[in-house]
Amino acid sequence: MQVVDDSSFRKEVLESKLPVLVDFYAEWCPPCKVYGPAFERAAAKTGGKIKFVKLDVDKAPDVARECGVMSIPTTILFKEGKQAASFVGAMGDSELEKWLGNNVR
Repeated sequence: MQVVDDSSFRKEVLESKLPVLVDFYAEWCPPCKVYGPAFERAAAKTGGKIKFVKLDVDKAPDVARECGVMSIPTTILFKEGKQAASFVGAMGDSELEKWLGNNVR
């Protein structure tokens, strides 16, 4: 799982040719810890059609602020460098798969 920060976000997310799903989280956040494994399992299932990255809001506060992240976990889908869809909170495996199916085409 790739981790991005303030210095790598533009290159790895905004300039990516693939859609990118970003998990905005913090190490101290209990719901983030619950959601993290589902996010990682979804990444393993996509077969490279979507890029999955994680961003620790404590280590990359500028990007979190620019993306409008107010609560964590927040997941944002970027397509062609722009926010295409997002959700706040933790989802389980089936919920996340359904959300991806509805938003990644």
